[in-house]
Amino acid sequence: MSDTDQQKIKQLRKDIERHDYYYYVLDNPEISDREFDHLMEQLKELEAKHPQWITPDSPTQRVGGQPADGFKSVVHKVPMLSLDNTYNIEELRDFHNRVVKSLGTGAVEYVVELKIDGIGVSLLYKKGQFFKGATRGDGKTGEDITENLKAINLKTIRSIPLTLPMPEAEYDLMEVRGEVYMDRTGFETLNRRREEEGDAPFVNPRNAAAGSLRLLDSRITASRPLNIWVYGVGQVPATWPALTTHYDMLKRLNIMGLRTNSNTHYCKSFDEVLSMVDEWQEKRSTLDYDIDGLVIKVNSFDQQKRLGWTNKHPRWAVAFKFEAEEAETVVEDIRVQVGRTGAITPVAELTPVFVSGSTVSRATLHNEDEIERLDVRVGDRVVIIKAGEIIPKVIRVLDKERKGREPKYQMPKTCPECDSKIERPEGEAVWRCVNAACPAQLKERLLHFASRNAMDIDHLGTAIVDQLVDTGKVKSFYELYDLQLEDVSTLDRMAEKSAENLIGAIAESKKAGLARLVFGLGIRHAGQRVAQVLAQTYGSMDALAKAPYEDLEAIDEIGPRIAESIREFFGEKHNKKELCKLKQHKLVMTEEKKAGGGSLEGKQLVLTGTLENMTRDEAKRKIIEAGGRVTSSVSAKTDYVLTGTDPGSKLTQAQKLGVAILSEKEFQEII
Repeated sequence: MSDTDQQKIKQLRKDIERHDYYYYVLDNPEISDREFDHLMEQLKELEAKHPQWITPDSPTQRVGGQPADGFKSVVHKVPMLSLDNTYNIEELRDFHNRVVKSLGTGAVEYVVELKIDGIGVSLLYKKGQFFKGATRGDGKTGEDITENLKAINLKTIRSIPLTLPMPEAEYDLMEVRGEVYMDRTGFETLNRRREEEGDAPFVNPRNAAAGSLRLLDSRITASRPLNIWVYGVGQVPATWPALTTHYDMLKRLNIMGLRTNSNTHYCKSFDEVLSMVDEWQEKRSTLDYDIDGLVIKVNSFDQQKRLGWTNKHPRWAVAFKFEAEEAETVVEDIRVQVGRTGAITPVAELTPVFVSGSTVSRATLHNEDEIERLDVRVGDRVVIIKAGEIIPKVIRVLDKERKGREPKYQMPKTCPECDSKIERPEGEAVWRCVNAACPAQLKERLLHFASRNAMDIDHLGTAIVDQLVDTGKVKSFYELYDLQLEDVSTLDRMAEKSAENLIGAIAESKKAGLARLVFGLGIRHAGQRVAQVLAQTYGSMDALAKAPYEDLEAIDEIGPRIAESIREFFGEKHNKKELCKLKQHKLVMTEEKKAGGGSLEGKQLVLTGTLENMTRDEAKRKIIEAGGRVTSSVSAKTDYVLTGTDPGSKLTQAQKLGVAILSEKEFQEII
């Protein structure tokens, strides 16, 4: 295999895992579904070309996603598999042809369902009583969100019934599956309320639904306009009525009081499926909730069973993804925004136009190279889409309509916020403001500092940060901790109770610890995982600040670029002052360091399966405390594989390589 292909596979896996994390765990996708699927297709092609390099932990070998921190894990006894995607009629016809060929008959009926842009959930009933609910997670293991699903029932009456009728009430266990979502009307109302309270608005209804389901306070979940469409079952009792088709099953679920979508269509032939595709391409904008395509399922259960499943998706169902809706508009101006790292991002100011469910008046142009590629100019008529139905993006210029007088756009020579010098580092596509005290950077840095994975300062949203900076009340991180009740109670839209909550959240954040603080400081190239590694390695901010470049560069997961960035940060005079002031405000700047000489000192472990007496995060923490290191894939360097129930392919790989296998009991004895 060529070195080039090997490097491409490694980079693609790394990129896909990062985007999986942003989509499934942070609920904040960086790219569209189409762009993600393109990355996955590239990886599949390279792995097909070089099958000897396929590893059990490759993104092509698993479903995607992972449970987030804060909830207990739930194992799905029947996996919640994802669906294979198609993007055009030819690919959809290929799916139909595969079905016909496998079954040996052209007599195939289908059910066409709307593909709701929400969060997949599992509802478990025991003797007719709802007792547990979980997210889809990675398809095998999800998060226990029982209380939040009960809260949805309280808000929307019988959206999720807490009791099933007879005869289902007689069954020991029954599992129902559905998609929790937020409609557009409720989403807009929620965002208006958040802005009035000084909180950042949600990006789109899916993010709002995902964030609401994963709140640790179910009372807040109950206040959110969530709903559910039920689409199928997982575990069912052997004595459940002997239904023969998917469409009959949906009718049965509806009779049970579960909310099924009335826009589901029974199709006697593939031609009727194609008619539904044409119809919903036009009609989707008439709905009050977001759909990003259709789900086409073989109707007969017998045929489904004969077609079977891969390890990732059923062979009897497929998703047809709609093309992103396009709209034409005019570029009225091109301005630049300054981010927390000083990045200068050009943005097109557009004549407002309605696209994919909302009015768009701005679209990112990413960087100077993208402007050059598009050759976009002020006054141009352009075509825009919402990438992944989320981020407005200019995809092409209608240059034939250009009048001939539009000058080429030139990036500014200085920062538009502070008039300081800007520069474009060699090998990068982004211009940056070099002034660390730039007000625009300060606003973005404060928002990052207060974010959930950093200091987790609730109530410190965009509207509040803008006012704090614009009024000069806060010019650095440490000045947040100088704020008094009277400083914030006078801000716009800040009631007395809200002011008290904000001051309380700021005070509480002092206990966040070293890893969160390092991440919150916004050291370039030092993300959340790097911050955790640094905190575990050095144990205190003082030790980290003094760490030489050579020691940093030698740490696994750090490397030369991150090491250089860390040294630059701690060597800068302004940052030294910031840290000194934060220390004076008694922020916790330490983290319990892994014990040297522990029972797993220097050992490399891989976890697989579900543990009985601890979560995976707890197991990881115990391994680190015992001096070990956790990695994601099994190799010849792996010392132990810690296994729980349903261990999967990592166990097989370990047995093949002769790696020692630990049961949970043996692991407990070692530590």
